[in-house]
Amino acid sequence: MLLKKNIPFTYILGKIRKELIFVSLYSILVALMYNNFHFTRISIPIAIPTILGTVISLLLAFKSNQAYDRWWEARTLWGAILNDSRTLTRQLLTFVDVDYGSEEKRAFCERMAHRQIAWNFSLSRHLRNQDPTYQLEKWISEEDLQNVKNYTNIPVGLLELQGNDLRYAYKLGWINEFQQVEIDRTFSRLTDELGGCERIKNTVFPATYSIYIHMSLILFILLLPFGLIEFFGVVEIPLVIAISSSFFLIEKMAIHLQDPFENMPTDTPTTTISMTAERDIKQMLKESYKAEEKPQGTVQGPSKVFFIL
Repeated sequence: MLLKKNIPFTYILGKIRKELIFVSLYSILVALMYNNFHFTRISIPIAIPTILGTVISLLLAFKSNQAYDRWWEARTLWGAILNDSRTLTRQLLTFVDVDYGSEEKRAFCERMAHRQIAWNFSLSRHLRNQDPTYQLEKWISEEDLQNVKNYTNIPVGLLELQGNDLRYAYKLGWINEFQQVEIDRTFSRLTDELGGCERIKNTVFPATYSIYIHMSLILFILLLPFGLIEFFGVVEIPLVIAISSSFFLIEKMAIHLQDPFENMPTDTPTTTISMTAERDIKQMLKESYKAEEKPQGTVQGPSKVFFIL
Protein backbone atom coordinates (compact mmCIF):
# COMPACT_ATOMS: atom_id res chain seq x y z
CA MET A 1 0.00 0.00 0.00
CA LEU A 2 1.04 3.65 -0.20
CA LEU A 3 2.78 4.60 3.02
CA LYS A 4 2.69 8.35 2.51
CA LYS A 5 -0.54 10.13 3.38
CA ASN A 6 0.30 13.03 1.05
CA ILE A 7 0.57 11.34 -2.34
CA PRO A 8 2.59 13.49 -4.77
CA PHE A 9 0.53 15.16 -7.48
CA THR A 10 3.06 13.96 -10.05
CA TYR A 11 2.35 10.37 -9.04
CA ILE A 12 -1.37 10.85 -9.64
CA LEU A 13 -0.87 12.50 -13.02
CA GLY A 14 1.65 9.83 -13.95
CA LYS A 15 -1.13 7.24 -13.93
CA ILE A 16 -2.96 9.04 -16.77
CA ARG A 17 0.03 10.65 -18.48
CA LYS A 18 -0.59 9.08 -21.89
CA GLU A 19 -4.30 9.85 -21.79
CA LEU A 20 -3.63 13.50 -20.88
CA ILE A 21 -1.20 13.91 -23.76
CA PHE A 22 -3.76 12.51 -26.20
CA VAL A 23 -6.60 14.68 -24.86
CA SER A 24 -4.45 17.82 -24.87
CA LEU A 25 -3.32 17.36 -28.46
CA TYR A 26 -6.83 16.47 -29.59
CA SER A 27 -8.53 19.46 -27.92
CA ILE A 28 -5.85 21.83 -29.26
CA LEU A 29 -6.34 20.43 -32.77
CA VAL A 30 -10.11 20.92 -32.58
CA ALA A 31 -9.64 24.52 -31.38
CA LEU A 32 -7.16 25.33 -34.17
CA MET A 33 -9.35 23.83 -36.88
CA TYR A 34 -12.47 25.58 -35.57
CA ASN A 35 -10.84 29.03 -35.44
CA ASN A 36 -8.70 28.87 -38.59
CA PHE A 37 -10.74 26.88 -41.09
CA HIS A 38 -14.31 27.93 -41.75
CA PHE A 39 -15.37 24.60 -43.27
CA THR A 40 -14.31 22.76 -40.08
CA ARG A 41 -16.51 24.78 -37.76
CA ILE A 42 -18.43 21.85 -36.39
CA SER A 43 -20.30 22.04 -33.11
CA ILE A 44 -22.87 19.80 -31.49
CA PRO A 45 -25.46 20.51 -28.78
CA ILE A 46 -23.88 20.28 -25.35
CA ALA A 47 -26.75 18.00 -24.30
CA ILE A 48 -25.31 15.11 -26.34
CA PRO A 49 -21.99 14.77 -24.46
CA THR A 50 -23.84 15.61 -21.25
CA ILE A 51 -26.18 12.63 -21.62
CA LEU A 52 -23.31 10.36 -22.60
CA GLY A 53 -21.20 11.61 -19.69
CA THR A 54 -24.05 10.92 -17.26
CA VAL A 55 -24.36 7.33 -18.47
CA ILE A 56 -20.59 6.81 -18.23
CA SER A 57 -20.58 8.29 -14.73
CA LEU A 58 -23.14 5.72 -13.60
CA LEU A 59 -21.15 2.87 -15.17
CA LEU A 60 -17.90 4.08 -13.59
CA ALA A 61 -19.61 4.45 -10.21
CA PHE A 62 -20.88 0.88 -10.43
CA LYS A 63 -17.45 -0.40 -11.45
CA SER A 64 -15.72 1.54 -8.67
CA ASN A 65 -18.11 0.16 -6.07
CA GLN A 66 -17.55 -3.39 -7.27
CA ALA A 67 -13.77 -2.87 -7.28
CA TYR A 68 -13.79 -1.46 -3.76
CA ASP A 69 -15.93 -4.38 -2.58
CA ARG A 70 -13.24 -6.76 -3.84
CA TRP A 71 -10.50 -4.75 -2.12
CA TRP A 72 -12.47 -4.56 1.12
CA GLU A 73 -13.23 -8.29 1.06
CA ALA A 74 -9.51 -8.97 0.64
CA ARG A 75 -8.76 -6.70 3.60
CA THR A 76 -11.45 -8.41 5.68
CA LEU A 77 -9.99 -11.83 4.90
CA TRP A 78 -6.53 -10.72 5.95
CA GLY A 79 -7.94 -9.23 9.13
CA ALA A 80 -9.41 -12.65 9.88
CA ILE A 81 -6.04 -14.27 9.10
CA LEU A 82 -4.38 -12.00 11.66
CA ASN A 83 -7.00 -12.85 14.29
CA ASP A 84 -6.79 -16.59 13.64
CA SER A 85 -2.99 -16.47 13.83
CA ARG A 86 -3.27 -14.96 17.30
CA THR A 87 -5.99 -17.42 18.23
CA LEU A 88 -3.88 -20.41 17.18
CA THR A 89 -0.92 -19.27 19.28
CA ARG A 90 -3.13 -18.64 22.30
CA GLN A 91 -4.73 -22.08 21.93
CA LEU A 92 -1.35 -23.75 21.76
CA LEU A 93 -0.03 -21.97 24.84
CA THR A 94 -3.16 -22.58 26.92
CA PHE A 95 -4.14 -26.08 25.77
CA VAL A 96 -0.66 -27.59 25.98
CA ASP A 97 0.67 -27.57 29.55
CA VAL A 98 4.09 -26.13 28.82
CA ASP A 99 4.68 -24.88 32.40
CA TYR A 100 4.88 -28.34 33.94
CA GLY A 101 5.74 -30.34 30.84
CA SER A 102 8.93 -31.20 29.12
CA GLU A 103 10.94 -29.02 26.78
CA GLU A 104 9.45 -31.09 23.98
CA LYS A 105 6.03 -29.54 24.63
CA ARG A 106 7.49 -26.05 24.54
CA ALA A 107 9.33 -26.85 21.31
CA PHE A 108 6.08 -28.20 19.85
CA CYS A 109 4.20 -24.95 20.55
CA GLU A 110 7.03 -22.82 19.19
CA ARG A 111 7.29 -24.97 16.06
CA MET A 112 3.60 -24.60 15.23
CA ALA A 113 3.54 -20.89 16.06
CA HIS A 114 6.60 -20.21 13.91
CA ARG A 115 5.07 -22.23 11.11
CA GLN A 116 2.00 -19.99 11.28
CA ILE A 117 4.25 -16.94 10.85
CA ALA A 118 5.78 -18.65 7.82
CA TRP A 119 2.29 -19.40 6.50
CA ASN A 120 1.30 -15.73 6.60
CA PHE A 121 4.37 -14.53 4.70
CA SER A 122 4.15 -17.44 2.26
CA LEU A 123 0.49 -16.70 1.48
CA SER A 124 1.28 -13.01 0.93
CA ARG A 125 3.94 -13.84 -1.66
CA HIS A 126 1.87 -16.66 -3.17
CA LEU A 127 -0.97 -14.24 -3.93
CA ARG A 128 1.44 -11.78 -5.54
CA ASN A 129 2.96 -14.46 -7.81
CA GLN A 130 6.29 -14.22 -5.98
CA ASP A 131 8.41 -17.04 -4.55
CA PRO A 132 6.33 -18.33 -1.60
CA THR A 133 9.34 -20.10 -0.05
CA TYR A 134 11.34 -16.86 0.26
CA GLN A 135 13.01 -16.70 3.72
CA LEU A 136 10.84 -19.50 5.12
CA GLU A 137 14.00 -21.06 6.57
CA LYS A 138 13.79 -18.38 9.26
CA TRP A 139 10.65 -20.00 10.65
CA ILE A 140 10.55 -23.67 9.69
CA SER A 141 13.07 -26.49 9.69
CA GLU A 142 14.97 -27.60 6.62
CA GLU A 143 12.97 -30.84 6.62
CA ASP A 144 9.66 -28.95 6.58
CA LEU A 145 10.95 -26.63 3.87
CA GLN A 146 11.90 -29.52 1.60
CA ASN A 147 8.52 -31.12 2.31
CA VAL A 148 6.44 -28.08 1.29
CA LYS A 149 8.51 -27.55 -1.86
CA ASN A 150 6.78 -30.65 -3.24
CA TYR A 151 3.49 -28.71 -3.23
CA THR A 152 2.33 -26.39 -5.97
CA ASN A 153 0.44 -24.43 -3.30
CA ILE A 154 2.98 -23.84 -0.50
CA PRO A 155 0.44 -22.49 2.07
CA VAL A 156 -1.60 -25.70 1.67
CA GLY A 157 1.53 -27.75 2.36
CA LEU A 158 2.23 -25.74 5.52
CA LEU A 159 -1.32 -26.29 6.75
CA GLU A 160 -0.93 -30.03 6.22
CA LEU A 161 2.21 -30.00 8.37
CA GLN A 162 0.23 -28.15 11.04
CA GLY A 163 -2.45 -30.83 10.93
CA ASN A 164 0.14 -33.60 11.24
CA ASP A 165 1.67 -31.99 14.33
CA LEU A 166 -1.79 -31.54 15.82
CA ARG A 167 -2.47 -35.26 15.41
CA TYR A 168 0.94 -36.01 16.95
CA ALA A 169 0.13 -33.93 20.05
CA TYR A 170 -3.24 -35.65 20.44
CA LYS A 171 -1.71 -39.12 20.26
CA LEU A 172 0.84 -38.19 22.92
CA GLY A 173 -1.96 -36.93 25.19
CA TRP A 174 -0.74 -33.34 25.24
CA ILE A 175 -4.22 -32.17 24.22
CA ASN A 176 -7.62 -33.78 24.64
CA GLU A 177 -10.18 -34.50 21.97
CA PHE A 178 -12.09 -31.25 22.53
CA GLN A 179 -8.91 -29.19 22.27
CA GLN A 180 -7.91 -30.97 19.09
CA VAL A 181 -11.29 -30.13 17.53
CA GLU A 182 -10.97 -26.44 18.52
CA ILE A 183 -7.50 -26.08 17.03
CA ASP A 184 -8.62 -27.94 13.91
CA ARG A 185 -11.46 -25.42 13.54
CA THR A 186 -8.86 -22.67 13.52
CA PHE A 187 -7.03 -24.48 10.72
CA SER A 188 -10.31 -24.83 8.83
CA ARG A 189 -10.92 -21.08 9.09
CA LEU A 190 -7.42 -20.41 7.79
CA THR A 191 -8.12 -22.75 4.88
CA ASP A 192 -11.35 -20.89 4.12
CA GLU A 193 -9.51 -17.56 4.21
CA LEU A 194 -6.84 -18.94 1.89
CA GLY A 195 -9.57 -20.04 -0.54
CA GLY A 196 -11.28 -16.64 -0.31
CA CYS A 197 -8.08 -14.81 -1.22
CA GLU A 198 -7.45 -17.16 -4.14
CA ARG A 199 -11.00 -16.65 -5.35
CA ILE A 200 -10.46 -12.88 -5.47
CA LYS A 201 -7.06 -13.36 -7.11
CA ASN A 202 -8.30 -15.73 -9.81
CA THR A 203 -11.69 -14.15 -10.54
CA VAL A 204 -11.14 -11.16 -12.80
CA PHE A 205 -13.53 -8.55 -14.09
CA PRO A 206 -14.99 -9.57 -17.48
CA ALA A 207 -12.76 -8.06 -20.15
CA THR A 208 -15.71 -6.97 -22.29
CA TYR A 209 -17.15 -4.97 -19.38
CA SER A 210 -13.97 -2.90 -19.02
CA ILE A 211 -13.50 -2.52 -22.77
CA TYR A 212 -17.07 -1.29 -23.35
CA ILE A 213 -16.76 1.32 -20.61
CA HIS A 214 -13.39 2.48 -21.92
CA MET A 215 -14.70 2.74 -25.49
CA SER A 216 -17.69 4.76 -24.30
CA LEU A 217 -15.36 7.03 -22.36
CA ILE A 218 -13.21 7.62 -25.47
CA LEU A 219 -16.34 8.44 -27.51
CA PHE A 220 -17.45 10.93 -24.83
CA ILE A 221 -14.05 12.67 -24.88
CA LEU A 222 -14.04 12.81 -28.68
CA LEU A 223 -17.43 14.55 -28.68
CA LEU A 224 -16.79 16.84 -25.71
CA PRO A 225 -14.67 19.54 -27.50
CA PHE A 226 -17.33 19.97 -30.19
CA GLY A 227 -19.95 20.60 -27.51
CA LEU A 228 -17.82 23.21 -25.70
CA ILE A 229 -16.01 25.02 -28.52
CA GLU A 230 -18.96 27.20 -29.60
CA PHE A 231 -19.58 28.54 -26.08
CA PHE A 232 -16.07 28.73 -24.62
CA GLY A 233 -13.76 29.05 -27.58
CA VAL A 234 -10.13 28.14 -26.79
CA VAL A 235 -11.07 27.84 -23.13
CA GLU A 236 -12.52 24.49 -24.08
CA ILE A 237 -8.93 23.11 -24.03
CA PRO A 238 -8.40 23.27 -20.23
CA LEU A 239 -12.05 22.35 -19.65
CA VAL A 240 -11.77 19.19 -21.74
CA ILE A 241 -8.48 18.27 -20.04
CA ALA A 242 -9.96 18.76 -16.56
CA ILE A 243 -13.15 16.82 -17.27
CA SER A 244 -11.28 14.00 -19.01
CA SER A 245 -8.77 13.75 -16.17
CA SER A 246 -11.58 13.18 -13.68
CA PHE A 247 -13.06 10.35 -15.70
CA PHE A 248 -9.70 8.74 -16.42
CA LEU A 249 -8.64 8.87 -12.76
CA ILE A 250 -11.87 7.22 -11.62
CA GLU A 251 -11.40 4.51 -14.23
CA LYS A 252 -7.78 3.94 -13.15
CA MET A 253 -8.79 3.81 -9.50
CA ALA A 254 -11.33 1.07 -10.21
CA ILE A 255 -8.80 -0.90 -12.28
CA HIS A 256 -6.23 -0.82 -9.48
CA LEU A 257 -8.63 -1.65 -6.65
CA GLN A 258 -10.23 -4.59 -8.42
CA ASP A 259 -6.98 -6.60 -8.15
CA PRO A 260 -5.76 -6.27 -4.53
CA PHE A 261 -2.94 -8.85 -4.85
CA GLU A 262 -0.98 -7.57 -7.85
CA ASN A 263 2.07 -6.16 -6.03
CA MET A 264 1.00 -2.58 -6.65
CA PRO A 265 0.85 0.45 -4.31
CA THR A 266 -2.93 -0.02 -3.98
CA ASP A 267 -2.59 -3.62 -2.77
CA THR A 268 -4.09 -4.95 0.43
CA PRO A 269 -1.20 -4.54 2.94
CA THR A 270 -0.55 -8.28 3.36
CA THR A 271 3.12 -7.90 4.33
CA THR A 272 2.31 -5.38 7.05
CA ILE A 273 -0.40 -7.68 8.43
CA SER A 274 2.03 -10.62 8.36
CA MET A 275 4.60 -8.55 10.24
CA THR A 276 1.95 -7.62 12.82
CA ALA A 277 1.12 -11.30 13.30
CA GLU A 278 4.84 -12.07 13.64
CA ARG A 279 5.23 -9.41 16.33
CA ASP A 280 2.23 -10.60 18.35
CA ILE A 281 3.10 -14.30 18.08
CA LYS A 282 6.71 -13.74 19.13
CA GLN A 283 5.60 -11.65 22.09
CA MET A 284 3.13 -14.35 23.15
CA LEU A 285 6.01 -16.84 22.98
CA LYS A 286 8.10 -14.44 25.12
CA GLU A 287 10.59 -14.04 22.29
CA SER A 288 12.31 -10.79 21.38
CA TYR A 289 10.94 -8.99 18.35
CA LYS A 290 12.67 -6.50 16.10
CA ALA A 291 10.73 -4.96 13.24
CA GLU A 292 12.17 -5.34 9.77
CA GLU A 293 13.92 -2.19 8.61
CA LYS A 294 12.79 -2.65 5.03
CA PRO A 295 9.64 -4.20 3.58
CA GLN A 296 9.86 -7.06 1.13
CA GLY A 297 9.17 -5.10 -2.06
CA THR A 298 8.97 -1.62 -3.48
CA VAL A 299 7.30 0.13 -6.34
CA GLN A 300 9.02 3.08 -7.97
CA GLY A 301 6.69 6.01 -8.60
CA PRO A 302 7.37 8.93 -10.92
CA SER A 303 9.13 10.94 -8.23
CA LYS A 304 8.93 8.92 -5.04
CA VAL A 305 9.49 5.37 -3.88
CA PHE A 306 6.43 3.69 -2.40
CA PHE A 307 6.65 0.53 -0.38
CA ILE A 308 4.52 -2.55 -0.99
CA LEU A 309 3.45 -3.84 2.42
